[in-house]
Amino acid sequence: MQNQRIERVLEALSKSNFRSKFYLKEKDKEYVRNKGIDVIEKHAKDFVDKRLADKEPKNDGKQTPMRGHPVFIAQHATACCCRGCLYKWHKIPKNVELTKEQKDYIVEVIMTWIKRQMKNPKNV
Repeated sequence: MQNQRIERVLEALSKSNFRSKFYLKEKDKEYVRNKGIDVIEKHAKDFVDKRLADKEPKNDGKQTPMRGHPVFIAQHATACCCRGCLYKWHKIPKNVELTKEQKDYIVEVIMTWIKRQMKNPKNV
């Protein structure tokens, strides 16, 4: 069920002019390879906990940089960058603290996108 939900949202996001412009550059892929996918997932969990989980995140709408870490890029590509995008694309309500299940879902979306990018030989 969760996998189908993720597939549907990633398909919809791939049709967005804005979201589809994000991809991992070779430098980002190299970072993922060097750190390992488990470490990247830990980073994703940490970023979600620190930047999105609160009822009213600090600087909401501006808390996720556009570059500097593969997870940041993935967050924008998957609309997991702020509470407004989480509501619009994933129907995760604003102004309430994220549950463990919601945080796990967000990390799974981010990691699914990153894993797909790692398999893509092109940076297009």
